[in-house]
Parts: sequence; structure tokens; C-alpha cells
Amino acid sequence: MTIKHGFARAAMLLLGVSALAQAAYASEPTVVPEQPAFPAQGKITYVPRDSIIEFKALPEYKEPAWVTEKFVKTGKLPPVAERLPKEPMVFKTGNMPDGVGVYGDTMRHVIGGRPEGWNYSAGQTQGWGGIDIGMSECLTRTAPLFQVEATDVEPLPNLARSWEWSQDGHKLTMHLVEGAKWSDGDPFDAEDVMFYWDDNVVDPNVSPLNGATPETFGEGTTLKKVDQYTVEWTFKEAFPRQHLYAMAYGTFCPGPSHILKTKHPKYAGTTYDQYKNGFPPEYLNMPVMGAWAPVAYRPDDIIVLRRNPYYWKVDEAGNQLPYLNELHYKLSTWADRDVQAIAGSGDFSNLEQPENFVESLKRAADEAAPSRLAFGARLIGYNLRMNYSANGWGEPDERAQAVRELNRNLDFRKAVTMAVDRKKLGEALVKGPFTAIYPGGLSSGTSFYDRQSTVYYPYDLDGAKALLEKVGLKDTDGNGFVNFPAGTAGGADVQIVMLVNADYGTDRNLAEGVVGQMEQLGIKVVLNSVDGTKRDATQYAGRFDWLIRRNEQELTSVVQNTTQLAPTGPRTSWHHRAPESGKVDLLPHEQELVDLVNKFIASNDNAERAELMKQFQKVSTTNVDTVGLTEYPGALIINKRFSNIPAGAPIFMFNWAEDTIIRERVFVAADKQGDFELYPEQLPGKPGEAGPIN
Repeated sequence: MTIKHGFARAAMLLLGVSALAQAAYASEPTVVPEQPAFPAQGKITYVPRDSIIEFKALPEYKEPAWVTEKFVKTGKLPPVAERLPKEPMVFKTGNMPDGVGVYGDTMRHVIGGRPEGWNYSAGQTQGWGGIDIGMSECLTRTAPLFQVEATDVEPLPNLARSWEWSQDGHKLTMHLVEGAKWSDGDPFDAEDVMFYWDDNVVDPNVSPLNGATPETFGEGTTLKKVDQYTVEWTFKEAFPRQHLYAMAYGTFCPGPSHILKTKHPKYAGTTYDQYKNGFPPEYLNMPVMGAWAPVAYRPDDIIVLRRNPYYWKVDEAGNQLPYLNELHYKLSTWADRDVQAIAGSGDFSNLEQPENFVESLKRAADEAAPSRLAFGARLIGYNLRMNYSANGWGEPDERAQAVRELNRNLDFRKAVTMAVDRKKLGEALVKGPFTAIYPGGLSSGTSFYDRQSTVYYPYDLDGAKALLEKVGLKDTDGNGFVNFPAGTAGGADVQIVMLVNADYGTDRNLAEGVVGQMEQLGIKVVLNSVDGTKRDATQYAGRFDWLIRRNEQELTSVVQNTTQLAPTGPRTSWHHRAPESGKVDLLPHEQELVDLVNKFIASNDNAERAELMKQFQKVSTTNVDTVGLTEYPGALIINKRFSNIPAGAPIFMFNWAEDTIIRERVFVAADKQGDFELYPEQLPGKPGEAGPIN
């Protein structure tokens, strides 16, 4: 008997009794409850999109005096005007809260991740906490869009300074910044863009960090080089402006092709493993297009980044950015990041773990506190995601395959979501008006969220048990856990292996809460708790039954990484992918979601897009595509000495706050600067050489 038919037969045998039980116990779905008021939320100052940046040549350019004296006058560097593009990106003073800044000082970060290496293009994490954002630049940029009205929202230009559509809307011509250079002085041009596309995104043996795939930019999309500073996209759809968001962080951030090609199998005769791991953390001075390059790494201690002397952005006074000379990333824990930021031994933190909220608020309330704390909207949410692949992704054994068949059963998913007491989960993290009931789907903090379209199955343990019985799951051995039907997985207890990120206390606490609540339902859940890098590798390989994952940009902004809202391609979904060279075995509701997402991407009508997302939310939450757990706001913690911090900056919306606050234009007033630089008056050295140069 096949697994599928085993479930069907068991369900038929039990249908009469269980249908009555469900009618007696199961609660009716309803609209999700109103969220509690949260008066501490910061207010955003909205601005026109074109008031933030422009590209133009200025009469003169400046840099820190020590760079001129020690590097230009000694012949180690060309003059600053020769290091900048023909027309650099210029940040407009009117959008800088404190205006033109001054040079000097350091921003001290504390992170809980550990770097695998510098090959972002091949999927290596740099340790998170803003390291990759400080080093990488992408074709477009979205993080500052939190301050732009929704009707004016389109990604900002970045490495692609401008673009235009063909008359029929199927071709998009992008013009790159002319004359921009990597931090080692090598020209940035279309070769770097095409290497990232052809040899990383399109190559099935490479998985860039943050999951870029060809489908991220539309099925059938192609990209070609026109000339040194021009590339041309060709799309199946007409005017798919939505894909401009996918060209921002973190899915189109090219790496230095002149360095990466030396390890890529296509050019160097190496293996893909050698390519991915060819630039470990010990490989210093990795060329970057970002404002700072890595010059020091001490395992389990610190990563240091120094200013990029070829950075291609300036302020309106002609000062080459960044203002800050150095970034520190102390390698500790994520919880310690909050503690050090509040204490003043760290300068910046995204307060995202609610277990730290109350104590952080108490300390920040002291007038003598070194840091300020500002909460944003409820944009941090957690989902329990079920592996829906029944056709081989992750090579499941008999037990895992049986679990996946359960995951694909709507009554089973309803039982699980009804057995989740979200109020208790939230209160276990933090008391007070922070957490809110979140049934899944779009974040309540996005402008596309519609409460009336959000279906909620209230907590109802008896009803959930009745649904399990309807599915054919009963406790046949009397040990408190339901069993698979006879002939399926040996009739053993239904045991779920749930993947969770061990790096975050919130993730672990939610996971443990789910384990306890599922035990009440009669389902045994076993945690596979591993660190972030192993968690990512396990998830991408499909080796999980369930996983707990913090929401990404597709649920918080909708316009970013939109293809990941549904399995629009074989590798777009976080929890439903196809085995190699296979197709995704879509469930009926998933096909609806895919169709809605594709229509959303193809539409340029704001009213139509809003309506499509209402339908998406209704289909997603009605069918329990994911099991929402809880949702809460985050807070930006930053040392009071820093200037040019935008009002109401969310810690996570289009991107993390490290990019949202636009660090390259953040500065410290001269009378507030501290003596924190570890490598004063030094610049990145040659790629692969030890340390900075002076």
C-alpha cells in the first residue's frame, strides 16, 4: 500500500466518527483580532523619491587629510578626483537629517554570527550583522524607501545609475556607473555584472547568499552585455518593474570578477567547493564596491573594515564618503549585541529579540544612557513552515515522506494552526503590548496588509484533535502521541523534525513553545537546532519536516523578493522546492498563490496590485500556507554620538537597519568623536595580503 493511499483509506474508515467530532469541537475561522496599541512606535518623515540622491560631477572633491598626505602625495594612490566615477552618486543635503558631516571615528557592531568567507556570490555568509551590506553594493537600492510614500515607491538607482524600457516593455536597458572602481582600483563594469549572472545566478551548481535564482528575475529572463557600462534585460512579461526590487540587496550584488574568476571552475579548472571556499575570512582586503573593506579578522574576536579609498559616492560639498573611517564587528552573541549597545561598549543594534525589550527600555530611559532606543512597526514575524515537497527534495526517508504527505493535507495544517496558542507564545517572550497574534501571510506592518482578508483559526485544542482524527491519526499505542496509520511508516508515532536557528534565543524559545503545544495535540516534535550557516544549508537542501523561520522581505515589504511569496520557480520558495531538474509539485492553493504573485509582478496598477495582495492574503491564510506564530516590533539602538540617523527608521523592512540608516553618510561630530580606531590612518592593502597598509 502506498503512503498516500494508506492515509486515504484510514481517513475513509474514520470519516463518520471524526466528522461528527469536528462539528462538535472545531471553531469557525474568523478575522484576525485587532492588534494592541503600541504608542512607542516612531514616526517616519516622508520625502519625495528624487530628494535623496542624484548623479552628477562636482567642481571639486575632498577626502580625509591623512589620505591625501600619506597616500596621494606619496604616490600610493591617484588624486581623489581620479578615483571617483565620471559622475559620482551625490547624497542631497536636504535629505540628510544633520547635513554635511565630518570625517573620523568608528561604528562598533557586535554580532553573533561567524564568517564562512567573503564569497557572497557562491553563498558564503560574512557573519551577518551588516557586514555584507557594508561591503556589497547592488544594481538598485531599496532600504531608504521606508521614507518614500507608497505611490512613489520604485527602487533607487545604485550601481545601475539609470534605466529605460523598450516601447513594448520586454527589454530593460541599464546604464552602470561609468568609471566606478573596486576598492583595489580595478574597474567595475558589465563584466562583473555578467559574471555574477552567468556564472553564479544561472549556474545551477552555485547558490548565491540570500537565494538568488534565475526565477528571482522572472521565468525565462535573460541578461546580456551591450557595452562596458550597459547591460540589457529581456523579460517574457511587459514592463515587469517589480523585478527592479530583486536587483537590490540581497539578490543582485555582484562580486569582484577579476578575483572570483581565479577560483571558479569555468575559468580556473577548480571544483565548485574550491570556488565557494576559496576566499576564507583569513583572505583579507577582499575587493568591495561598498564603503568599507575587510582588513583584519581574528577568530571568535573581531572583524575590522576600513574605508574604501575608491568609494564612488560623495556629499554635495564634494566630500568622498564614507565619513566613518572604520567598522568593527565583535564576534560574540546576538543577545550580547543588545547588551553592549545599551551599555555603550557597542554602538548599534537591531533590538529584535523581545526577551530583551523591557530591560533595554529601562536602561535607555536614563538620561545618562549612551544610546537611544526607537521602536518601529510590527515588522518582525515568525512562521512555522512545512516541507510540502512530495517528489524528492531533500531525499526523504519513509518517515519524512509520510510527514510531507501530512503537511500537504489541509485538515492536518488546520489542526496544527488551531493547536498553536499564539497569545501564550508571545507572552512567553515578553510581557506587555509588544507581541500580537499573527496567523501567517503578509506582515501587518506592510502597506499591502489587509486585516479583513486575513483568516484566523482560533486556538481550539479539542477541535484540532478532532481534525487529526479526521486525517486518520490516532494514538493506537496509548503513549499520548498519535500514530501513522497501519502500513505507513510502520504505524509509528508521528514524529516531526523541526529545524531551528540555534543562534537566536527567540527562535529557540518559540521552537520550544511549539514543541510543548504540539505535545498537547499529540504530535511529537524533535528539534534540530543548529547554527545559522548550518541551518541555511540544511534548509536549502530540503532536509527538514518543519522549520521556524523569521520573515524575510517578501512578507514585510511585498515588493522585495516577491517571487519568494510562492513557489513561482523550482528554487524560490523557502519550504517547497523541486529536486534537481524537477518541477515543484504544487498544491491547488499554491497554484493560486503563484498565479496571484505573477499577476502582481506583471501589474503596474497600484489599485490592482493592492487587490491582488488581498486575494493572496485570503488564499494563504485560509489554506494555512504557513503557520504564523507571533509578530512584534523591533527597535533601533544607536549611540547618541552619531548624526544623520533618519527619523522612524525601521530595523527591518526593505532591508536591515544597517542599510536603512545609510551608514556611508552617518557621522560623528568632531567634539563627540572617540578614540576607537584600531588601524588609524591606514587603508586596505592588496587582495589576499595581510592587514591594511599605512
